[in-house]
Amino acid sequence: MSDAARHKAEMQKLQAEQKQKTIQARDPDRGLVLVYTGEGKGKSTSAFGVIIRALGWGKSVGVVQFIKGKWITGERKFFGKLGRVDWHTMGDGFTWDTQDKERDIEAAEAAFSKACEMMVSGDYDLVVLDEINIAMRYEYLSVDSVISGLEKRSTRTSVILTGRDARPKLCNYADLVSEMRGIKHPFESGIKAQPGLDY
Repeated sequence: MSDAARHKAEMQKLQAEQKQKTIQARDPDRGLVLVYTGEGKGKSTSAFGVIIRALGWGKSVGVVQFIKGKWITGERKFFGKLGRVDWHTMGDGFTWDTQDKERDIEAAEAAFSKACEMMVSGDYDLVVLDEINIAMRYEYLSVDSVISGLEKRSTRTSVILTGRDARPKLCNYADLVSEMRGIKHPFESGIKAQPGLDY
């Protein structure tokens, strides 16, 4: 058998397997829960990419940011100009900047209250909870309260939770978990964060 014929046979077999998986797949009849975590960059960026995809299909989207505070980011500027995303930046900034646990807990609880309101409303196809995993990491929010909030969401609403150190219990609950792995980062070489690339 020639290389070309062997390749064609392998691809035909793969195609048949994929078609069978597609036939057997079911519609969940509910929104999904996605977790983007890990030490590498790209967690929030992946979520913002899904927002673009959802908007392309005419879906309604909301975002609650838990940590980034008033820091101006490219995504916030872009979606603000677009005017099609219900955006709430509610954190007080990085935890090493605030240095006030009680204040951080209050900010996280207020942000999660807004998130719960959005998730149960039935008004959104997608709600992104940006950096909420950090709030759970520092115990500003309990994983049980977050899962309880997710369980009460409207059946139409999918939710993305971002941030490093996602709790195992949350990962077990989620439909999808993706872990970003850092290989190399310019900050480690003394290069500061770049607008349009890092924020």
